[in-house]
Amino acid sequence: MTLLAVLRGRSLTSELTALWQGYPSFSVQDRGAIQDLAYGACRWLGTLRALLGALVERPFKDAPVEALLLIALYQLGWTRAAAHAVVDSAVTCCAGLGFGSAKGLVNGVLRTFLREREQRLARARASDIGRFSYPQWWIDRVRLAWPQAYADVLDAGNAHPPLTLRVNRRRCSLADYRSRLDAAGIEHLPLAGDALRIARPMPVQRLPGFDEGLVSVQDWGAQFAAPLLDLRPRLRVLDACAAPGGKSAHILESEAVELLALDRDPLRLRRVQENLDRLRLSAMLVAADAADLQSWWDGRSFDRILLDAPCSASGVVRRHPDIKWLRRDQDIAQLATEQTRLLQALWQTLAPGGKLLFVTCSVFPEETHAQITAFLHTQEDAEHLPLRDFPQAGGQLLPDEEHDGFFYALLEKRPQPRHGAKSDA
Repeated sequence: MTLLAVLRGRSLTSELTALWQGYPSFSVQDRGAIQDLAYGACRWLGTLRALLGALVERPFKDAPVEALLLIALYQLGWTRAAAHAVVDSAVTCCAGLGFGSAKGLVNGVLRTFLREREQRLARARASDIGRFSYPQWWIDRVRLAWPQAYADVLDAGNAHPPLTLRVNRRRCSLADYRSRLDAAGIEHLPLAGDALRIARPMPVQRLPGFDEGLVSVQDWGAQFAAPLLDLRPRLRVLDACAAPGGKSAHILESEAVELLALDRDPLRLRRVQENLDRLRLSAMLVAADAADLQSWWDGRSFDRILLDAPCSASGVVRRHPDIKWLRRDQDIAQLATEQTRLLQALWQTLAPGGKLLFVTCSVFPEETHAQITAFLHTQEDAEHLPLRDFPQAGGQLLPDEEHDGFFYALLEKRPQPRHGAKSDA
């Protein structure tokens, strides 16, 4: 079971990928139904566990039965599935899982929930974990960082993400592509720049011109990166953590620059190449650890650097709901240390007068403002520049109905150190 694998520490994406490969006969409808169950159960896992705890007297010894009940409760509480079909299917599955003796328990738990639904849900939601469906440490961090907005941030992370497109301006104008959507009867809303939001999610193959490279799927919050880099033709640009390639492609769509795209994972780098091929764009791709300069850098400085640094992904959790259950509290400090390592190394490759854009898809200060504050404290020649045409103050985008959560900081390398700046000494 996919949910059981996640509960044991496996990635939801990798588990679903393996499932599709193992059962290629699954139809599009089958895959959609399975994905909804897996994503929905992960999204509401905290509430589902609290609910199950209110329905049984003692913890489960058999993890597969627990996972089965969590899936069934999600179906009963959050979908339109017929209640009798859900209960019958769950009871039947017990035998298939080798736990036939649990049929009575499963039947009793689910029927009790159906009789006392509102009462049981209210009891489950009385705790923070039951109300917000995150680990307690995650809730505490968000509450501390955003005391006035924490509930909105957490709720946004449980919402279904919007389908947002980026029009490839090298192949099609925004106006022309909107005309294509209108002709196809696809309701949409223009945002800003090259972004359009599709009113109702759909397979990308139904989008006009997708296979021909006229458009890409990219969250609006991620589309700020290329404009903030202040690109000009023929600049030498580095995308230091490029996979899966959305920001690399946007850079190349924006200006005719010389782009080097790095990623330490060769398999993920293939995804970058696939995206560039579809969009008819080209860049130099290198598999390397960006902080290990000797393994890839030829000594020529870059005019612009995009550092989309590894992070908790706490700002995009609605797209990857398993993350909140796979992450641990201590991971945040480790990720911040890795960000510092990358920043310090890549700064050496930036030309005087050049700009580095630091990006994370996080809402945790250790991976955002605190990271930049610490870097500026030790780096004498770094200047923190204001962000032009940015929708929220301070470089932090909190997730909402229009975009995911991102943090941006634009740093310029001054030719001379600032007077009176602090140093490592």
